[in-house]
Amino acid sequence: LERPGLDKAAGEEFLREAFQVLLDEAVRKGTDVTEKVCDWKEPQELRELLDLELRSSGELPERLLERCRDVIRYSVKTCHPRFFNQLFSGLDHHALAGRLITEALNTSQYTYEIAPVFVLMEEVVLAKLRELVGWSSGDGIFCPGGSISNMYAMNVARFHRFPESRQKGSWALPRLALFTSRESHYSIQKGAAFLGIGTDNVHLVGTDERGKMIPEELEKEIQRAKAKGAKPFFVCATCGTTVLGAFDPLDGIADICQRHGLWFHVDAAWGGSALLSGKHRHLLAGIERRVTLSDSELPTKQAQNSPADSVAWNPHKMLTVGLQCSAFLLRDTSVSPTAPSPLWVCPTPPHHAGWGADRRLPQGLLQRCHGAGATYLFQPDKFYDVTYDTGDKTLQCGRRVDCLKLWLLWKAAGTEGLARRVERAFAFTRYLAEEVKRRDGFQLVLEPEFINLCFWFVPPSLRGREGSPDYWPRLGKVAPAIKERMMRKGSMMVGYQPHGARVNFFRQIVTNPAVTKDDLDFFLDEIERLGQDL
Repeated sequence: LERPGLDKAAGEEFLREAFQVLLDEAVRKGTDVTEKVCDWKEPQELRELLDLELRSSGELPERLLERCRDVIRYSVKTCHPRFFNQLFSGLDHHALAGRLITEALNTSQYTYEIAPVFVLMEEVVLAKLRELVGWSSGDGIFCPGGSISNMYAMNVARFHRFPESRQKGSWALPRLALFTSRESHYSIQKGAAFLGIGTDNVHLVGTDERGKMIPEELEKEIQRAKAKGAKPFFVCATCGTTVLGAFDPLDGIADICQRHGLWFHVDAAWGGSALLSGKHRHLLAGIERRVTLSDSELPTKQAQNSPADSVAWNPHKMLTVGLQCSAFLLRDTSVSPTAPSPLWVCPTPPHHAGWGADRRLPQGLLQRCHGAGATYLFQPDKFYDVTYDTGDKTLQCGRRVDCLKLWLLWKAAGTEGLARRVERAFAFTRYLAEEVKRRDGFQLVLEPEFINLCFWFVPPSLRGREGSPDYWPRLGKVAPAIKERMMRKGSMMVGYQPHGARVNFFRQIVTNPAVTKDDLDFFLDEIERLGQDL
């Protein structure tokens, strides 16, 4: 016990070599267009190649470095210029530096005493995101993914409308009803199940041919729910649906929310970054709307004075921040001197005699909804301003620092640089759409509004046979076959899916700023090569 249990010198030497492996194999080769996007192996073969079993004895540094190389070699290179498979891709070197520093500092974002830099940094970054939404004030938190952000919105909305739900639970509430479009993210259904609201109480609102919620259908669904005795409380609009990239008409939805006194949440996890661009932020027109609830729809005067809007936004998608970076933004700025539970009473410390006798700590909506006041973390009699201990606003205890990578990227690129990235992605999508219309065998599913480019590739064997009864079933098998071939070859990756009555089609996404027109031309050429004989 007199000596450290770690060999610091050996550890630092291993880190130097491991960082070199990271730079050579993951960063340089991973972004090299001449390298494979993936080195496909079947699960059993991959298990044998990696030797995943954990043993009683440790291994030498040389063997560990070889294992690092193997992990990188057999992983998908999501930073590759020909990786188009997800809503995220690419690698920003400044954001990566932020991620590495985050890992090295290994702190938890719950109190100022152990994360002073990041508590202040998160506050500034969230304020900047709210400013882009159009709000001059508010609250928020970084969450572990957009799905959790949407669940936060549902939980806060329920608490805002029914504060007693925190202590008494769902049994004390009426049957609740929430509303979202048929094209919305599946996290709304999962959230309803997780929060005890029930998936039967999620009302899916009809959409138009482009996948946008129809406000008139929302009104009908609300009236139907009320007629059945349910209590509507929450509406989720989507800005950037996962498949088609549709943007719901926010103004029309906000009008309905205001008329019925409903919480208006915008899931802009995918489309939120369009707010950075003066050319494209019109897609989210109405997101800055304030919904004012009427007296008859609110249980208390305190709630009446609160705005009731929230937004989910994932910068890790379109801005190349790196997984994960998901903001839950809240417009509510109400502060209560007390909380339903627990009640924080702060004894006056000797060096703060001016405070007077016991004081109650003010709490915002997030903290009133989620706070537990664990006294081993959130002591109210600390020597500093404990309003900077933000961890009790969240459902988590330990919480990863997700603000540094975005902050460092923003410092490097500036708001103007981030806007150029967004506009570059739109320009590439427009270029691809024109190429798809120009080339034989390619057919758009619909004109892109956002950067989701959806299309079919029709192989020569099916061209001119559109009236045949087996045309669509056969076309539905083309995308999966081409996807298999490209992955086994390792040349590129792109997603596909069916959608409603539509058979499988490709969904191409460009968010990587390293992509060039040559990569997009290769993408279309490669689909032709791989599908020519189908």
